[in-house]
Amino acid sequence: MGASRLLLRVEIVTIVVGCTLLNAAAQDLNFKRGQAEIILIQVADDVLKHYYDPNLHGIDWDAKLRETKKKIENATSSNLAFANIAAMLDSLDDSHTSFLPPGRSFTLDYGWRFQTVGERCFVTRVRPQTDAATKVHPGDEVLAINDYKPRRANMVRIGYVLNVLRPQSKLEVTVRSAAGEERQLEIIPKVFQNQLASRTLGDLRLAGELEHERIRPRFVSLDGDVLVVKILEFLFNADEVSKFVSEARKHKSVILDLRGNPGGAEESLSLLVSGFFDHEVKIADTVARDSTKPRIAKPVRHPFSGKLTVLVDSRSASAAELFARVVQLEKRGVVMGDRTVGMVMEAHYYWNSSAGTVFGASVTTANLIMSDGNSLEHVGVIPDELVLPTVDDLANHRDPVLAHAAEIAGAKLSPKDAAELFPYEWPQPYGFTGH
Repeated sequence: MGASRLLLRVEIVTIVVGCTLLNAAAQDLNFKRGQAEIILIQVADDVLKHYYDPNLHGIDWDAKLRETKKKIENATSSNLAFANIAAMLDSLDDSHTSFLPPGRSFTLDYGWRFQTVGERCFVTRVRPQTDAATKVHPGDEVLAINDYKPRRANMVRIGYVLNVLRPQSKLEVTVRSAAGEERQLEIIPKVFQNQLASRTLGDLRLAGELEHERIRPRFVSLDGDVLVVKILEFLFNADEVSKFVSEARKHKSVILDLRGNPGGAEESLSLLVSGFFDHEVKIADTVARDSTKPRIAKPVRHPFSGKLTVLVDSRSASAAELFARVVQLEKRGVVMGDRTVGMVMEAHYYWNSSAGTVFGASVTTANLIMSDGNSLEHVGVIPDELVLPTVDDLANHRDPVLAHAAEIAGAKLSPKDAAELFPYEWPQPYGFTGH
């Protein structure tokens, strides 16, 4: 199978590859090393053919392939075999190149969210009516998750392992409360069965509509002069951009909130840049294996020309980082919040099948070099103004970052009211269309 539509995105979306370790024993009984080797060879070949650096950063890919084959020969389960394939791709140390293992029949909902604030990791959200809701709280510092000690450098890897490569039927977690009390916990996720075969076209269409509605751009006017725009993902069209840019022109200032935004489509990024600049802007040079091309955003007829503030955090990635850095380089506005994740490459998904089993890889097809000659990969965007929530803010559902941005823009907004401006909407599990 060929490449999917171009994405600039840090996260492997779990609705694409829902899986679990439940029924692991039965899975291991059916494990066939030969099939794992077929998967390995195809994934390795896709990387060899499409990776933006034909020299693969100096890695002897044939030797790496032989080494991984040997490990698969000694693997005692499909999980171990797939972990070895993932490790082979991980050796490239590339944020957008990763193995997408065969999907399984379950999706897990761990029931909580965590992220780094500065260099420490904290619980940020807990889903009601889950096991996590009885055990962890926003503001708890996360000291350990299974064998990981979470920190900024390994947060994406933890998410990949737990959500895509080796989802866990339970999590062993150590947290420290705001009062300094350490607790060791066992968190059991909810399990949802992916019944794709029984879903009608109408069911799937409804699920897509619900997800699109959840991630739609939203905006709120403050005191008539300041518009706050929340963009959860770069997956919007020209009409949606035109709508909030038109609304923005009625205001003196815009606060564009890209916190938690994992990126998305190249087209959406270009549309957003066009809406906030009155001249042609080079977003970056796209450096592929056989060409270098500038990525240009052309201005629309009536862009927003007022004051612009962009909010980012440690989960702002890819297209969100590109937009924030363009704003800095063009001296268009102020970037505020936490340092971004530093995962900025261009990638395609390559899907294949073997004996009815679908698998694939996300492969980086281009590096992106900004107008200052630098890449954001592994670096991220350093805000013009570092503004972080405190432990007390997280525990009491306050948003001092947005409140501070509003104050600078000339609007009155308390940290408590700022946190309520855009209520968080939990994504629905794959294959599930109810509430």
